[in-house]
Amino acid sequence: MASSSLLWLCSSNPLISPATLLKAHPRFPIRQRFRCSLVEPLKFENGKPHFPLLTSDPAFPTFLSPNSHFQNDINKHDTRLRIFSGTANPALAQEIACYMGLELGKIKIKRFADGEIYVQLQESVRGCDVFLVQPTCPPANENLMELLIMIDACRRASAKNITAVIPYFGYARADRKTQGRESIAAKLVANLITEAGANRVLACDLHSGQSMGYFDIPVDHVYGQPVILDYLASKTICSDDLVVVSPDVGGVARARAFAKKLSDAPLAIVDKRRHGHNVAEVMNLIGDVKGKVAVMVDDMIDTAGTIAKGAALLHQEGAREVYACSTHAVFSPPAIERLSSGLFQEVIITNTIPVSEQNYFPQLTVLSVANLLGETIWRVHDDCSGGFEPYATLGID
Repeated sequence: MASSSLLWLCSSNPLISPATLLKAHPRFPIRQRFRCSLVEPLKFENGKPHFPLLTSDPAFPTFLSPNSHFQNDINKHDTRLRIFSGTANPALAQEIACYMGLELGKIKIKRFADGEIYVQLQESVRGCDVFLVQPTCPPANENLMELLIMIDACRRASAKNITAVIPYFGYARADRKTQGRESIAAKLVANLITEAGANRVLACDLHSGQSMGYFDIPVDHVYGQPVILDYLASKTICSDDLVVVSPDVGGVARARAFAKKLSDAPLAIVDKRRHGHNVAEVMNLIGDVKGKVAVMVDDMIDTAGTIAKGAALLHQEGAREVYACSTHAVFSPPAIERLSSGLFQEVIITNTIPVSEQNYFPQLTVLSVANLLGETIWRVHDDCSGGFEPYATLGID
């Protein structure tokens, strides 16, 4: 509609060129997709982080790829939008900025000798929409505190809107009381982020949807499923051989939604009893996996105890191959030993949490959610909805 209006205005008044009109009316942004070039890195005291260049591998879903319909609508000169990165996952933040055709904002983050965190923005954000990319991955408390101080710095610098982009919300597991005298840390952290001055939160694959209700500010919840589904589709596994497996009863809804998008594949459930935190015992398998390619789906892999015992049970029940798919790779010891023990044909994760070099193993595949988060940031900034295809999967409403 915007382009047709432009053509009408230009044709009715030959003295007005399209370029002049677009410059005078920011409601008609020009966006251009291009490969990123490295910009000046963040002013971290602990050295310059490494930012990998964006590539055209199958890490991004096809509907968000450079060859999609979204070819000519990025306005890299939109000065109202600023993206800053914390120290938790600067590589992901750089990929997001590359997708959007923007440069990361300049920020100085350092730690004093006693561990206190110091944050200073190196450019003005007055009246801007600011997006702070900082997952609360290990060390969770350090990264959470850094996020809070970044939010406070933006608020005191008169930013118009502050959105905390939290690809991995680390305290989402403590979302209810299962025993007496327990804390609900997810609500506490939500209060901290709100009181620090955030106007909005953008999170990816929360452990449970109820965590959105703990925030007294709007929450945009996106899913990493499109990225993983697009990659699995590229493997051309016969749909008749697939079975989606939930590693526990609590993940049945997630696995069912995943199976529906995999040609409505059958569903199996691993029944387990948990005796304590990070301690699981598999009890039984509900469903048939004999001769099938089993795809285990979970939101995170921490110590890999649950998913490894589930994979062992699937092999005992006759599964031909077992794939593990997870959005968040926490990889607490001894996760790497369990995942690389030969139980899995492939372990597919995303880069919401950075994976250190020593944690790579041959079966590991890391996909990027940069395009997904970048598109969501654009739509939040432009006050657009994601309720129509192909953006319905973004979860923005």
